[in-house]
Amino acid sequence: MVTYTGNVQPGGSPDTRELPHLSITKVAVDPKMSNNCYLLTCRDTGKKLLIDAADDPDTLLALSGTDLETVVTTHQHWDHHRALPAVVAATGAATVAGIPDAEAIEEQTGLTIDRAVGAGDTVDVGDCTLTVIPIAGHTPGSICLRYDDPDGHAHLFTGDCLFPGGVGATFGDEAAFAQLVDEVETRIFGTLPDDTWFYPGHGGDSTLGVERPHVAEWRERGW
Repeated sequence: MVTYTGNVQPGGSPDTRELPHLSITKVAVDPKMSNNCYLLTCRDTGKKLLIDAADDPDTLLALSGTDLETVVTTHQHWDHHRALPAVVAATGAATVAGIPDAEAIEEQTGLTIDRAVGAGDTVDVGDCTLTVIPIAGHTPGSICLRYDDPDGHAHLFTGDCLFPGGVGATFGDEAAFAQLVDEVETRIFGTLPDDTWFYPGHGGDSTLGVERPHVAEWRERGW
């Protein structure tokens, strides 16, 4: 049995994690930005959802096929939705994004965001449910998505809000950094247990238990 690691490289093979009810396939695209994209498949119904159509639509469509139902964009930054128009054109998938970022994504992509979501909203992948957690700071409308495995621990897709070793960039904006680290601390670390595995928008994965002891250090260093 192959063990999921979450270590992927642009141009390399995807890595798949098989949960009892949900399959998670991680792939990296664009050698310069090395964005992570996640294809979620309900194992009971075959329904599919993609998190961040970041780049390289051929790679993403080879993973998803044309029966992809939904694409969630975690935030408005250009590197996370470059392939969105091509993927939607090929599949007819519905588009989802955080309320404050949806308009910017529409302007940048020329697409309509079918569903703008906020705190407490959910997004379904067949029989599996993802809970939306808004985390402002990296962008005003960044969202994370939580899947509670009924047979295991939580799984959290964090976009560029949380990485191994720190929160996302706020580009020298002290107020945005304070908001980001506050919301990550209260809405993620304050509500989810240590065994929560998280999947960021770039690079490798981690767990909240590994990162939790360092949150105060992140706040102190200011980035």
